[in-house]
Amino acid sequence: MKTYIIALFCTLSFGASAQKALTLQECIDIALQNNRNIKQQELTRQSREIAYAQARADLLPTVNGQVGQNFSFGRSLSVDNTYQSTNSSQTSFGVGANVTLFDGMRMKHNIDARRFDMQASEADLAKIEDDIVMSVSTAFLQALMNKELLRIAEEQVKLTDANIERRKALIQNGKMAQGELYELEAQAAKEELNRVQAENNLKLSLLDLAQIMDMPHYEEMDVVAPPNLVMDESPLLSANAVYESALLARPEIQAAQFRLQSSEKEVKMAESGYYPTLSFGANMGSGYYNMSGRTNDPFSTQLKNNLSQGLGFTLSIPIFNKFQVKNSVKNAEIALENTRIEIDKTKLELRKRIETAYYNALAAQSRWKAADKAIKANEEAFRFAEQKYENGRATSYELFQAKNNLTQALSEETQSKYEYAFRLKILELLKN
Repeated sequence: MKTYIIALFCTLSFGASAQKALTLQECIDIALQNNRNIKQQELTRQSREIAYAQARADLLPTVNGQVGQNFSFGRSLSVDNTYQSTNSSQTSFGVGANVTLFDGMRMKHNIDARRFDMQASEADLAKIEDDIVMSVSTAFLQALMNKELLRIAEEQVKLTDANIERRKALIQNGKMAQGELYELEAQAAKEELNRVQAENNLKLSLLDLAQIMDMPHYEEMDVVAPPNLVMDESPLLSANAVYESALLARPEIQAAQFRLQSSEKEVKMAESGYYPTLSFGANMGSGYYNMSGRTNDPFSTQLKNNLSQGLGFTLSIPIFNKFQVKNSVKNAEIALENTRIEIDKTKLELRKRIETAYYNALAAQSRWKAADKAIKANEEAFRFAEQKYENGRATSYELFQAKNNLTQALSEETQSKYEYAFRLKILELLKN
């Protein structure tokens, strides 16, 4: 999904600079690599994967070996049915296996539930990554916009400085009063203040981007606006169309649906307690017995002669279990209903986000088009005011006012242009 935003800026080419030049893709990669929430969620995903593997392994039989060594001292019953003071030792060996043949389908439902939990954790990871992409892209866009606003402020300062130099030449030739130079210098001071403020805004936006990326030394970073920001002139998809598409693709919806399926399997697992359990077991063992005061067969002989095997089935039928199964089923059903409510909440929140993004995109589109028209009008107004001023038919205040209006229109057009482009991509992300 992050490719939708990345495509907005394409591949940015950075000029030679002492600062570290990062493309949007590189910023996103660094943020995804450094983000601690992603690392924690990846550990959670691995834990769910282990739980799923264990649920499948529960179908296998259990096999255990046994080795025992016992010692007996004092009087004990002998073979002739009399008590004698003897010492004896007994060594036993055995191996047993047990497998569950039927448990009310509990193990199968457990496998399904753990698989859905694992898939939900994967969707959660995708959601966190999407959020990081959105945050980095927003901060990156803000830095680009502030860089453009700084450029506009610097151009205005240069233009005013050039006017000051020209006015100084006119004053030296006696063609202009000294007082008019003071007004122009005051305007230059104001524009220098605007430039400093724009420079500070750029530094703050770079700091914000670096913090999201968890990257120190933001002073080493730099962003450069793409030469052409292509606008999508196609009609916006309706909020409902975006929502319908999002229901099929968004990771938060998928995660909620996986959790619902897991809760349904948890109910089935609890209900399996009503059914009997059938298991099969097999064992084999032997031993060595040694008693003082009598002749004992050799160790190997006894192991061979004492060898025994056994097979058996065990059927456990639940009759009364202190209502534990009944209450477990009720708790599972409550958890299931709560999961259904969570899905509704997730869908409602998604719809709100989409509707907000849609109307923000409409507003940004209108603002950008209006700002574009305002630039053309203010350029013409400034040109006309400059001509009037040169001919002595306008005051310096009128000229400065026209220049300020043009500067404001340029700033507004820059901000609205970036905002509209980004709002379009937010809708793309939410749709996919």
